[in-house]
Amino acid sequence: MFDALQVTHLTKRYDTRGVTALDDVSLSVQPGDFFALLGPNGAGKSTLIGIVSSLVRKTSGQVKVFGVDLEDNLTLAKQYIGLVPQEFNFNQFEKVKDVVITQAGYYGLPLALAKERTEKYLRKLSLWEKRDQPSRTLSGGMKRRLMIARALVHEPKLLILDEPTAGVDVELRRTMWEFLTEMNNAGTTIILTTHYLEEAETLCRHVAIIDRGKIIENAPTKTILSGLNQQTFLLDLQAAAITPPVLTDYDCRLIEPNVLEVVLKKNQSLNPLFQQLGEQQVQVVSMKNKTNRLEELFVNLVKHPDGVAI
Repeated sequence: MFDALQVTHLTKRYDTRGVTALDDVSLSVQPGDFFALLGPNGAGKSTLIGIVSSLVRKTSGQVKVFGVDLEDNLTLAKQYIGLVPQEFNFNQFEKVKDVVITQAGYYGLPLALAKERTEKYLRKLSLWEKRDQPSRTLSGGMKRRLMIARALVHEPKLLILDEPTAGVDVELRRTMWEFLTEMNNAGTTIILTTHYLEEAETLCRHVAIIDRGKIIENAPTKTILSGLNQQTFLLDLQAAAITPPVLTDYDCRLIEPNVLEVVLKKNQSLNPLFQQLGEQQVQVVSMKNKTNRLEELFVNLVKHPDGVAI
């Protein structure tokens, strides 16, 4: 069985600017996987996606989609791919349904099938009632869903989503998570880039992290998270404090008079922490992670020598 995506020694240099956007990148995505490609701004994510979707010309290396080399049969490879880019790039004056039907035409779908598929995906993405409206009248979240419907109309085997929930409210984001999970469970391979690391941790079974054009981590999500050496918790205190409590073996600080930040190392338990707080008459009302686990790991991985995570 072929990999859904196989990238081998991929390099992209912009010689006029002296910039290497991708530096000998290799990775593979298995069929049916839900794969997260993460990295700070300027790390090379969009360049990699651009090359895979044939929008950017590579300098060297090889890209295969379900065993088809982009250089040998670009037309067939593109049939396998559905791309949802960051920017809205459809005709804002076209009706919603026509945006999707027009896209179907690019892939040679007969008109009757194009209309059938358009209705199918507009309904799934709660856009059918808007089908006859100019697409420019949609909200930002609806436009994002229209981009997904357009990418799915030819029913690709590989769906690439570049920041699909950027600017989308929490409720709609959760709805889109459910839809994408349903698509993945039905067999569609999904590659996701996102700055919402909770999204990647919730949805994705495999994570690759790219920084400064190089892959610095590439493993199943569970494996990556098992390497997390510490977690940071925020404790809401019942009473305001002037100084933090003195805790043996725990790093802590007050970030607000009634909010205590505590860092737990991998081998530390919460029980001794609460025992020490109880002995000092410090009552905790609630507790939460400061960041989700993947975010904490991500920040540590991409922290550069100057101490700044970008």
